[in-house]
Amino acid sequence: MVLDKPGGITSHDVVAAVRRAVGIRKVGHAGTLDPMATGALVVAVGRVTRLIRFLQPLEKEYLAVARFGVATDTLDADGEEVWSGEMPVSRVDVESALGEFVGEISQVPPMVSAVRVGGRRLYELAREGRAVERQARRVTVRSLDVTRFEEGSNPLVGLRVVCGKGVYVRSLADDLARALGGRAHLVELRRTRVGSLSVGERAGAAPGPDDLVDWKKWMLSPAEGLADLPSWTADFPTLEMVRHGRSLPTDTAPQFEEARPTRILDGSGRLWAIYRRSGPQLVPEVVLN
Repeated sequence: MVLDKPGGITSHDVVAAVRRAVGIRKVGHAGTLDPMATGALVVAVGRVTRLIRFLQPLEKEYLAVARFGVATDTLDADGEEVWSGEMPVSRVDVESALGEFVGEISQVPPMVSAVRVGGRRLYELAREGRAVERQARRVTVRSLDVTRFEEGSNPLVGLRVVCGKGVYVRSLADDLARALGGRAHLVELRRTRVGSLSVGERAGAAPGPDDLVDWKKWMLSPAEGLADLPSWTADFPTLEMVRHGRSLPTDTAPQFEEARPTRILDGSGRLWAIYRRSGPQLVPEVVLN
């Protein structure tokens, strides 16, 4: 199901609420949101948690608001101020700098991220007051637009970010401000969608953790949850082979793209498995039946 996480709680808190509501211990989510952040948190229950890895690479969309001219140690409003200075930039100035941050870019993970360095999570080191060298990583920003602009010596800048896996919007905002001669931190962050699984730009269009009394009505089928993946409807003899996790010859379904996960459905649209093409065979990634 797609939950609308409110601010002030962790993604783990949302998972705990789902566990209590459904009475099943095995619950996972596809992509952490920080306590300050709100929006789309995709949660899987039971055996379907094995499918989470197919959601994580999907395109994501964020709405952010950054305060230019002030930086914090966490690059968001929950941190301590570490830098300040006037940044009387204009909307035109900001928009002229956006192109540098669209496409495949290099980004250094923030100290409050879950990236591991030397076997430790960066956020664990940050809690101990330690800062370490981090390797820059290649990530993809598909589009970056200014959605609002409030002028001043420390302007508020609204941003819409559509990106691939591993992009830190807080770092993106600070890097944008650095390109303009200053620093920045996020005061708002909302994830509006993961792939096609959306909660919209305003709260209330999807359930929050307090709306799970009737949790069954919010549940998506596994096939619906993975609707962004290509699909193939198999006949009964093939489904029997799929049930036992057998590889299939590629001429069974020549439309499979090399290495791309593909849903195998039955005639009623129920998901049986995820397969991928590998050379002359279609091989199973996850079998549900």
